[in-house]
Amino acid sequence: MYPIDKKENWFTGKGHWSSIADEEWFNWKWQIRNRLTHKEHFQEYIQLTDNEIKGFDIAQNKLSVSVTPYFFNLIDPNNPNCPIRKQIIPTGSESIISDGEFSDPVGEENTMPVPGIVHRYPDRVLFLVTSTCASYCRYCTRSRLVSNAQNYDFHPSLEAGFEYIENNNSIRDVLISGGDPLLLSDNKIHYILNRLRKIDHIEFVRIGSRIPVFLPQRITDNLLSIFKEQENLWVSIHVNHPQECTEELYNTCRKLVCSGIPLGNQTVLLKGINDKTNIMKSLIHRLMMMKVKPYYLYQCDLIEGSAHFRTDPSVGLKIISELRGYTTGYSIPQFVIDAPGGGGKIPINPDYILKYDNEEILLKNYEGEIYSYPSNTNPLPKESFLIP
Repeated sequence: MYPIDKKENWFTGKGHWSSIADEEWFNWKWQIRNRLTHKEHFQEYIQLTDNEIKGFDIAQNKLSVSVTPYFFNLIDPNNPNCPIRKQIIPTGSESIISDGEFSDPVGEENTMPVPGIVHRYPDRVLFLVTSTCASYCRYCTRSRLVSNAQNYDFHPSLEAGFEYIENNNSIRDVLISGGDPLLLSDNKIHYILNRLRKIDHIEFVRIGSRIPVFLPQRITDNLLSIFKEQENLWVSIHVNHPQECTEELYNTCRKLVCSGIPLGNQTVLLKGINDKTNIMKSLIHRLMMMKVKPYYLYQCDLIEGSAHFRTDPSVGLKIISELRGYTTGYSIPQFVIDAPGGGGKIPINPDYILKYDNEEILLKNYEGEIYSYPSNTNPLPKESFLIP
């Protein structure tokens, strides 16, 4: 059970690194230099299971292991099923490739007109600017690319990306991702944002990052000043479990919001981690306390070696139906499946419409009660909004 604690009770502190001076602990570059990247690093602090030891052997050719000291402190060292531990420590299960899994599960390679630009939707592009993250999630959709463990050898051409965006007037929205773009230097982030700001048809820019969660120390005053210069910048963070909602993350999100940056959150539905309604409710309430809008709940993508993370989609539908009516609608994320092969994000909702004809729309509310609302005498054809 994960109660909705006051933020003062959320985990904070140096944990295993209590002897480290504050000026080092709160320096993001110190955190990067001291990341745990090898089996022996982890064994200094926790007893690895046999399955985890096997996972380290697999990781070197699949997806590198890297965890900041700050985030490592969130692990319960005595619980092999700790929801933080399962996200960042590899297991032998990653070697099991199930039917229907792909190295590129959402078809990005097929919609990449130039290296680093994914153009799937008419009015927006995904701009991949790096292959490096502060820590690596074991269910990562881009594990083919990030960390270069699979020798993808990704070297984004920023100038080619800018040129493509400049030459396509239909693009109004750019999502900067990777890897994690906030791991770049301040100067490079400043350069990327300013280049995009100078393109007349770009209306707003989004950054997708897990840095505030893995490395809140990175959100420095200088970086905030760079963000403040931007006319319409949004940031999407990625929090999966209430245990990740620390006082440091709370303060970091507040700093971003006070700098004029709207925040949204994207959560991946993960078996044994956040696939219970009480856990999800605690998570979204904590996000709201941090001024972060719960945006998407993703069905876990069909990345190779991820079957042990995936639930059936019915689990996500059940969670959404059990949230609706029992918490504010503003805090309920949209459950989506990023369609395999490049179909894009498809919203998946519980069945609230029972009937729709030229007389009435029959609706079921959160308590299962049925209500009728009169429909237009000439309603839109059913196929225009419902799949038969």
